[in-house]
This record gives sequence, structure tokens and C-alpha cells, in this order.
Amino acid sequence: MELLLFVCVILSSAICGPTTERHVHKHGFKEREEDGAFSPRDHTHYEGGEHHPEFDHEAILGSTKEAEEFDQLPPEEARKRLGNLLVKMDKNQDGTISRPELKQWILRSFRSLSEEEARERLGDTDVDHDGFVTWEEYVSEAYGIDDSHELDTFIKDPYSHEDQGLLNNDRELFKTADLDKDGKLNAVEYVAFSHPEEVPHMLEVILRQTLKDKDLDGDGFINFMEYLGNKAKDKDRAWLLNEKEHFDLKLDSNKDGLLGPLEILSWRVPSNEEIAEDEVDHLFASSDDDHDDTLSFGEVLDHHDVFVGSEATDYGEHLKKPSHLVDEL
Repeated sequence: MELLLFVCVILSSAICGPTTERHVHKHGFKEREEDGAFSPRDHTHYEGGEHHPEFDHEAILGSTKEAEEFDQLPPEEARKRLGNLLVKMDKNQDGTISRPELKQWILRSFRSLSEEEARERLGDTDVDHDGFVTWEEYVSEAYGIDDSHELDTFIKDPYSHEDQGLLNNDRELFKTADLDKDGKLNAVEYVAFSHPEEVPHMLEVILRQTLKDKDLDGDGFINFMEYLGNKAKDKDRAWLLNEKEHFDLKLDSNKDGLLGPLEILSWRVPSNEEIAEDEVDHLFASSDDDHDDTLSFGEVLDHHDVFVGSEATDYGEHLKKPSHLVDEL
């Protein structure tokens, strides 16, 4: 009976609670989860039980474009280029890749991927092609406002637009990312703006915005009811109990029934360190043939398709295509 009452109370609160799901606009930030947390970098590594090797390739190459290029290379050329990377990866020059070396390389790749994505977004948003993005350019492109009068009105009075909450959050992030306070973002600053979850000086803004969205009683903490918001509206009892267990065992590290600042950031901001460690485990499991907990250059090159891909990687996909397409290939 007590359990049923608990579920009913939670459901009642969730149905009446505020909507906190973030909209995604034209040039939106990295995907957000339903509760507003940033999607972890590996959120597409496994989908529906299916493994996507593209994540492994990008984690090694640090570039989506290079990963796509490697997928088209003959196996021998892919092995040759991977061998050049291994020399750089092998910091102590002992001819093997240790777990710490591989992890540091992957973290470096994650930073490179964020920078590459930011450069592409900056190029899309930099209307006058001067190498910078002004607030006006960002608003015009991200919110699809082409009329100059409407844009001027929107900037001066953000509350006139249906996305006022999102705009205010973006404005706060823009100002924080603009370290030299010149009113525009260069390539480095745009990385902080487009990937605030990966830049230390942006975390305070994420925390402040999270509390503004979630901390309904204004006590500086987030309790379980506030954590749920209205996302429990259409969920069943089993889902609610799983969420309660996740809150109690995973998020509430000091077991006081509340999420404090560090716990909130741990929830909202995915840990690239943990993702990199998981990726190291995955790559070692795929390639450490002699199980000595180090990767020789030979082991990596023998499994080059796991690390960087090549035409050989796509061969299995070719077999799934209609026969006339396979013949053309």
C-alpha cells in the first residue's frame, strides 16, 4: 500500500510539474536527454543492441571527416596510416600501447571532435565570413529570423519570442564563452559555446541553469520530485521505481536525498573520462589477442578495421545490398 501511494504521489506531481525538455533549434547544441542532461559522447555507439564501429574510428582519429576517409581506404593503406598514429600514441616509445596511453589518445580525439564540429557550426553561422560569430548572427541563424526588424525586436525583447527561455540560456552561455568580451566568438570561444559541457569554465553556467529549471523550492538542491519533473507523466510503476533506484544509488552519492552542486553536474554533464575508459576496455577486448593487457603494434594493425576502418570494413555491408549494386562495386 505504501509503495502504491508513493507511485501515485509521484505521478500526480509529474503530471502537474513544469516541462523542462529543451527545444532543439536550427543550429542547436549537442543532443540533450529528455531530462535536459547532455547526451554522452558515445550515445550512438550502441543503439538498439547494434554496435556502430564509426564511434571507435572517430575515437582514434579525432575527426569525423578522417574517419569517413579511412573507410574508403584499401586495407594496406589504412594499416600504414594507422602505424604512423601508433608511433605518436606510444608516448614511452616501448613499442606497445598501454591502457593509459590509449585513454589519453582517446580523450585527445574527443577534444578534436568537439573542435571540428565547432568549426563547422561556426562556418554555418558566420554570415559575413569574418571568422567570428556575433550574437546577432547566431540568433538569426539558430532561430531562423531573416527579417532585420524582427531580429532587432527579438534581440532587444527576448520575451517576445516563444523560445524566450532557450534564448536567455543561450545568451548566458554566449556571454560566458566570450572570454575577451568583444561581443563575438572566435573559433576557440565557439567550442566553449557549442560544447559547454566539455569546458571547465562553462560548468558554473550549466549548474545555474539547471537549478533555475529544476530547483522549484529554491533551496539550491534538487530532490527526487524535482529531478523527475513531468517526464514521469506517461510512465508506469516499474519505470518510476527504476528512476528512484537510479537517483538513490547512482546520483545521490552522499545519500542525503538531495542532489547538491557536484552531484548535479555529475548527472547533467557526461564524463568523457568514463567514456574513454569504456572505449579502452572495448578496444582491448577486441584486439589484445595474447591477453597481456598491452597492445603490440602488430595486434593493433591486425585489427585495424576495429580502430580506423577501411574498405574491408564495408565489405559485409556490400553483401547486404541488392546484387546489381554489389556488381557495380
